[in-house]
Amino acid sequence: LLFTACRPPKENWKHKDAAIYLVTSLASKAQTQKHGITQANEMVNLIEFFANHILPDLKSSNVNEFPVLKADAIKYVMIFRSQLPKEHLLQAVPLLITHLQAESTVQHTYAAHALERLFTMKGPSNLTLISSAEMAPYIEQLLNNLFKALTLPGSAENEYIMKAIMRSFSLLQETIVPYIPTLIGQLTHKLLLVSKNPSKPHFNHYLFESLCLSVRITCKANPTTVSSFEEALFPVFTEILQNDVQEFLPYVFQVMSLLLEIHSNSIPSSYMALFPHLLQPVLWERTGNIPPLVRLLQAYLEKGGASIAASAADKIPGLLGVFQKLIASKANDHQGFYLLNSIIENMPPESIGQYRKQIYILLFQRLQSSKTTKFIKSFLVFINLYCVKYGAIALQEIFDSIQPKMFGMVLEKIIIPEVQKVSGTIEKKICAVGITKILTECPAMMDTEYTKLWTPLLQALIGLFELPEDDSIPDDEHFIDIEDTPGYQTAFSQLAFAGKKEHDPIGDAVGNPKILLAQSLHKLSTACPGRVPSMLSTSLNAEALQFLQGYLQAATVQLV
Repeated sequence: LLFTACRPPKENWKHKDAAIYLVTSLASKAQTQKHGITQANEMVNLIEFFANHILPDLKSSNVNEFPVLKADAIKYVMIFRSQLPKEHLLQAVPLLITHLQAESTVQHTYAAHALERLFTMKGPSNLTLISSAEMAPYIEQLLNNLFKALTLPGSAENEYIMKAIMRSFSLLQETIVPYIPTLIGQLTHKLLLVSKNPSKPHFNHYLFESLCLSVRITCKANPTTVSSFEEALFPVFTEILQNDVQEFLPYVFQVMSLLLEIHSNSIPSSYMALFPHLLQPVLWERTGNIPPLVRLLQAYLEKGGASIAASAADKIPGLLGVFQKLIASKANDHQGFYLLNSIIENMPPESIGQYRKQIYILLFQRLQSSKTTKFIKSFLVFINLYCVKYGAIALQEIFDSIQPKMFGMVLEKIIIPEVQKVSGTIEKKICAVGITKILTECPAMMDTEYTKLWTPLLQALIGLFELPEDDSIPDDEHFIDIEDTPGYQTAFSQLAFAGKKEHDPIGDAVGNPKILLAQSLHKLSTACPGRVPSMLSTSLNAEALQFLQGYLQAATVQLV
């Protein structure tokens, strides 16, 4: 069959097509979507077959001649990529770039998919097998051919080409910066066209990922260029928002968050004009909008909490209305807490003073009506963040103003028994710092009926430091995330390249919470000599006491 196939292909291309199919089938022993063929038959010499029968077709000067054989050759490289040596793959890359110009939809789609798969291969040290430096000679041709391929008949919304564009940006990083002004124009034009009638969800997703990569890569080198992206993107975003293109709204909010987070500590007027519209109830009715909208509001608060309080104080009730709606939902209550935490952290205290008590009343009502593990974990992080921000006395006073002795009930029924369930490094740190403040900066803990809770609270804090996380969930909570959503709902798709950095509200102010506890206890014991050691010796268990001694030694302090 191969002998016949090696004759002039004009009459014999079908034989070669069959031969390649046979070789591919016989050589494959194990295959995955991520790596292609992972185990090959030793009886088939894949490298020799590549050099003698595949490479000549890839090198052919006329990319439109014998499209079936060209597609076979590209597919061979793609599926045997893990079996071929790197030098052969590097040899194939410029040839695949050329095949992006082929008129055959199958051929240029295969070429785009093959390049995308090659760019994700990992080499030594967990880095990409093909480096940005190795791609340097081909950058211009690669980008030109990928974008030209989108103009070929049948490929205007080809998801494989758009995914290859995204992957090329990700691999090439700052080397694409000189081309971004041209590319961003082409991407926004494409976005405008597809927003008229979104029909290819994968294509649209990779298009937004490519936009995010353009922003990230360029602004990493020069943050001031963010304004040029806003100039290019905002007209299209405005049209999408005005026409209520539901499929695109979650993406638009994510890209806007990314842009706003790049700004230094101020909110541009173009964003402030949009702020009231983001609080409209209709936007929050759609579940797919909730995560990106919360993130966008967090970006507003982070960059300009004070300016919102000064110029949009009438919108604070609307902001709190969003929080109220979210915490009423078992599926979205954590998003409500994300928003509330940002309000507490970034808004001037006087701007929300009148609302604080009502916030806690709403939280207690939800605790009474529907107490879930997820809600309690979020609630614990919030009250400890509040304590860090406003102080332990303020926390005790607001609880006791709602109902006498409420502070003691929260300590006894929620904080002490449940704090072990808190997960996440930053969340645990917030709880540790907050509880340390309650133990050492709240006079009521030393001189009232709350004193009996002092040692159990310390015990719970040491448990948070030293014991494994309590990840148990009551049997009746396994289905709480399933909620009825009437009619069609656009799902939320997280953009990988719009990812948000994890934010630590305490930051460098506290490096090690264990050391902070030791130093704070030392300070308390010097103010009340003899009290702290006697409380520890009478009711703290031996193991916890041993851990505490370790913290005190590490902090080089002692109790008096």
